[in-house]
Formats: sequence, structure tokens, C-alpha cells
Amino acid sequence: MRTAYPFRFGTLIMEYDGEMLERLLCVETEYEITAIETEQRSEFSDRVYAQVNEYLAGQRMSFDFGYRLAGTEFQKKVWEELCRIPYGETRSYKEIAEAIGNPGAGRAVGMANNKNPLLLVIPCHRVIGADGSLTGYAGGLAMKKYLLELEKEHAYVKRGVKPPPDKLRSSLHS
Repeated sequence: MRTAYPFRFGTLIMEYDGEMLERLLCVETEYEITAIETEQRSEFSDRVYAQVNEYLAGQRMSFDFGYRLAGTEFQKKVWEELCRIPYGETRSYKEIAEAIGNPGAGRAVGMANNKNPLLLVIPCHRVIGADGSLTGYAGGLAMKKYLLELEKEHAYVKRGVKPPPDKLRSSLHS
């Protein structure tokens, strides 16, 4: 099934099979949701949409719906590592490559990020340049900046401490 919902950053498109999300992406440009896409909404897709909105409002730090990943073994290894990045933190492409045991694969990690089928669920927005700069993101750099700031703020609020200044925060505000 394929459905779409209006979204803070454009249109949120979902592909799912039963209770398993297979694709979640954002279309930034003008996109008209079709009658068929509206008809294919279900309790499951409504639940995914509600959780995405809770996440964007800072009311949720993770998702609790089923999903299925389709990709190469290398891509899946990268995506699994991305899921290990704690909410409110970031890693560089090089750090991800090292974590999966392939230290020279920074560019390949970037390509795997680019092929991530589950925007937000697999948190590829948490990957930044080695110098702390924002790099490409399927949802657009404005969305990436928003997500990183949101997560950083809420991660510290949950711990009851003020976030320290760092190169990520300064790069987000420059």
C-alpha cells in the first residue's frame, strides 16, 4: 500500500504491507495527495503518521511500529549502526565507517545514508561532516537542522541539564 499525508516539511509518503512500514520519505516540492493515496490510509498508517508528528513535537524519542528494510548487506549494516546513535547525538561518516569495521568506507556510508528507505526511523539525519557541518539529507537541510536542534534540546531536557555549546550547535546557527 502507498499513502501520503500533509507534513511539516512537505508531504510524507509511506509504503507499507500490513503492519510493516517499508518506505517513509518526504517530498519537499508541491505534491498533490491523490484520492487513491487517501483511500489507502489505514489504522497502521495513521499510527505511523501520529508517531512522526509526536516525534517532530519533541514528545517521542523513538518509534514502536514494525518496519522492514530492503537493501544490500552493507547498507543494512550502516542503517543498523545509525540506529545505535543516541537521540540528541551525532556521528560523522568516518565514525560510522569505523564502527562497522570498515574505516575507509566513509563515502560508501554516505551513499548508504542516501538510500535510507525510512526517513526519521533510521536516523540518518544524525550523521554530519567530520568538521561538524551539515551535509546532505533526503528531507532537505532545513529539516535536518530542525531535527538535530530538536533532538539536542529534548535530550538534555529529559536529563534536566543545559546543553553545552559545541561545534554542532555553532554550525547549526551559522
